[in-house]
Amino acid sequence: MSERAFQFDIVIVGAGPAGIAAACAAAESGERVAVVDDTPWLGGQIWRGQQARPSVSQAQQWLEKFRRSGATLLDRTSVIAAPENNLLLAEHPDGAREIRWEKLVLATGARELFLPFPGWTLPGVTGAGGLQTLAKHGWPVSGKKVVIAGTGPLLLAVADSLKKYGAHVFSIAEQAPFSRVVGFGLKLLAHPGKIFQGIGLKLRLAGVPYRCGIWPVKAEGADEVCSVTLTNGRETWMEKCDLLACGFGLVPNVELPLALGCELSGSFVRVGQWQDTSVKGVYCAGEPTGIGGAECALTEGQIAGYAAGGQDAKAEALFKQRASWHRFRAALAETFALRNELKSLAADDTLVCRCEDVALGRVKTFGGWRDAKLQTRCGMGACQGRVCGAAAKVIFGWGMESVRPPVLPARVGSLMTTDFDL
Repeated sequence: MSERAFQFDIVIVGAGPAGIAAACAAAESGERVAVVDDTPWLGGQIWRGQQARPSVSQAQQWLEKFRRSGATLLDRTSVIAAPENNLLLAEHPDGAREIRWEKLVLATGARELFLPFPGWTLPGVTGAGGLQTLAKHGWPVSGKKVVIAGTGPLLLAVADSLKKYGAHVFSIAEQAPFSRVVGFGLKLLAHPGKIFQGIGLKLRLAGVPYRCGIWPVKAEGADEVCSVTLTNGRETWMEKCDLLACGFGLVPNVELPLALGCELSGSFVRVGQWQDTSVKGVYCAGEPTGIGGAECALTEGQIAGYAAGGQDAKAEALFKQRASWHRFRAALAETFALRNELKSLAADDTLVCRCEDVALGRVKTFGGWRDAKLQTRCGMGACQGRVCGAAAKVIFGWGMESVRPPVLPARVGSLMTTDFDL
């Protein structure tokens, strides 16, 4: 086996909660297990930085369990193609890597959903999770007045994190109606741990207005954002801010599953009771199968890992727990479903594709995503449609018709060093 060729019995793509759980479970079978991830750390985006904190948190426990599992970590390794059966082509700073597998678990996670509105490209307007990540890496937010808008529990978690870094969180605007949010809180009675998490967040955010049924319509500023206009559908008002963090939920990363031929159900990868996909030997767990949070991802990851390692009894023992988290996942989707008004936030001159500077007025003259890409280059920039493509799905209902390799931006040299026809 050469320095750039690897072979394992079970390969997991993604080192977030689902991937770590899958690796720990699969390693119990005694098989050769590897986790592939494009970051230099364990834990994905959700547990980013947790390994450096001496705590007894859920993250710390699972990270330590992984270290004891015997599984191999191939970090800083981005999977860019699946050129033939049982083979992944990946890119590492040292060059291309070929990774062969007998069983494959996809735990590719999710990313933030951004919706365009006038002013959303101004400096100082970021994703909610994006601003949280910037703050964790030292970007100065202390003393800054921050408005957080969008939908979902992530808004509260981001506000809590930013406050710890000294930001003045001025307000949180949740687009979901108050009645749905209250109903969601009642459904959490089946998950006491979530209730305690929520109570803790609210206590730490005491004094920060959290208002439901409100969403952003415009950001303004000369060289950077200085205010945001909010609405409740009946009236509008302006709030001054130094930073505006917007997050409209999460979008599953299904590009690699699609490249492998996995079937989707709606926006998510379709899986069976063992977390198996429509492709033989390929499993999927976590957010690509449905947005359900870390606990749901951990449970699905364990089931996928046990099933891939031939430990069906251990996998089946987790079915009841998974069903409970799937009910929580369904409640999340119902509560924080996007309102129709968000589809019409952008004006004709609002950029939809920031990479290629394509405005909404240009994009909407076409009947589908493929035609829009061919005629305007929308979706053909650095993000490869991960931002504008998801927005187009919300605004127009357009879906991703196909995925071509590389599934992530890659160096030409990594593609040229292979013997495969991509």
